[in-house]
Amino acid sequence: MARFGRLALGLGISLLAGAAHAAQDIEIHQVSADGVGDSIGTVTVEDSEHGLLLTPDLSGLSPGMHGFHVHQNPSCEPAEKDGEMTAALSAGGHFNPNDGEHHGPYQEGHLGDLPVLMVDQDGNATTPVLAPRLEMADLQGHALMVHQGGDTYAPEPELGGGGARVACGVIEQ
Repeated sequence: MARFGRLALGLGISLLAGAAHAAQDIEIHQVSADGVGDSIGTVTVEDSEHGLLLTPDLSGLSPGMHGFHVHQNPSCEPAEKDGEMTAALSAGGHFNPNDGEHHGPYQEGHLGDLPVLMVDQDGNATTPVLAPRLEMADLQGHALMVHQGGDTYAPEPELGGGGARVACGVIEQ
């Protein structure tokens, strides 16, 4: 009986350890041309039967819609563009392994296009979004980005994916 108990306990711990990998919290920081700032919260990501579920718990953002994307590189550091430092530019462009157009999260295009992030009047983002073409494994080694302003999901103008980069989190490998 003791042997069965140890086996059951070991199996239970293994199942719990597996469940611990079912979701991942990504810490999101303010970003500016000066660098990476304070944390504004987390986005919890987890696979679901309908795609990747992203649940934000963010504060300190301006109210309204914000562009929300997975970016190519695992960095939130500023970089120089046209002689000026730009917030989180080291993250590169949208995650786009199939070289698609910028069409939004529900059509063929940038795999990193996510539904817009909604921020309430108090500056909090807590409404989950679903990315049906992504799974957690796709995120590893990339960055999660919040842009000022909504997303037109259009290739033009250049900032069709939203305005300036205001918050970013690195997704660990």
